[in-house]
Amino acid sequence: MWEADDSVDLWADSPARRPSAAPSRETGRFVTGDLTSEDLDVERSLRPQKLDDYCGQDHIKQSLRILIEAAKSRGECLDHVIFSGPPGLGKTTLASVVANEMGAQIKTTSGPAIARTGDLAAILTNLQPGDVLFIDEIHRLNRSVEEVLYPAMEDFALDIVIGKGPAARSIRLEIPHFTLVGATTRSGMLTGPLRDRFGISFRLDYYSIADLADIVVRSATILGVQIDHDSACEVASRSRGTPRLANRLLKRVRDYAQVRGEGHIDYPITREALEFFEIDELGLDWMDIRILETLVKTFRGRPVGLTTLASAVGEDPNSLEDVYEPYLLQRGLIVRTPQGRVATPVAFNHLGIEPPANA
Repeated sequence: MWEADDSVDLWADSPARRPSAAPSRETGRFVTGDLTSEDLDVERSLRPQKLDDYCGQDHIKQSLRILIEAAKSRGECLDHVIFSGPPGLGKTTLASVVANEMGAQIKTTSGPAIARTGDLAAILTNLQPGDVLFIDEIHRLNRSVEEVLYPAMEDFALDIVIGKGPAARSIRLEIPHFTLVGATTRSGMLTGPLRDRFGISFRLDYYSIADLADIVVRSATILGVQIDHDSACEVASRSRGTPRLANRLLKRVRDYAQVRGEGHIDYPITREALEFFEIDELGLDWMDIRILETLVKTFRGRPVGLTTLASAVGEDPNSLEDVYEPYLLQRGLIVRTPQGRVATPVAFNHLGIEPPANA
């Protein structure tokens, strides 16, 4: 329930009237660097619009196909959907695919952009029947905004308090039936009441090399670039299981082939380009290697605290923990212990360094 204040224009600063001010989830390094407007236009053009064009996540696709067909046959909106998983796996793309398959318009915003309850009320009251509302990083909604969302999701209504003190009264404003699609990279930060109001929940997993190779070939066709199967697999194998990174590496290989090669992408030019941009066989970039070298060479495999390691490599501790560590942990290159971060024998072998006797 939210309170209407006659002295304030609750709609003036809503996302419907201003560009989104949501902070980017990307960092400054190459493989997850900030996107220019041109990059964003290209990335949007590479996104599939229908389930048939979407590569990977087969179980999710099959489930969505059944749920969408059932909702359309009844002439109803699809139940509210939550997509969770690491960045770059296609949560935003799937939201657009859901809207397209339902034949609906999609309205897009993000949790940090909805600063006040009036912002959310403005968005909800401007929806048309059957619209899809996509909220990225939905776990970052503040609590007061989240509470306004509860009756909207369950009863398609807004509870409004008019006036103050003894003269205050509550009214309920009906809103059109809609489908809320939420995306989160941290499902554990979702509150229980919000999570329970989503009837459909999917977690996206990292993609196989074969699926990523299909994505690379499809994207190369859209970009008007020739690429062979071996080159697509090479790009895919260094993409950390992430389509967003696969497309970004493809564009950098395309640029390199255009300047240093003959325009088309073959296997030798692909390896040469990825080595030039310092992306190794495991998909590690220069900062990943710097972290491993610090653990291996500077500390010789001894446990290192997060703050100490961040100072040694010149990186923010939060970025180190949230951006770099997950993939290093996934590949078994480092482990977390109560004493700190430790490089594993796999990390020593990858760097070509003999592990210490006590490692």
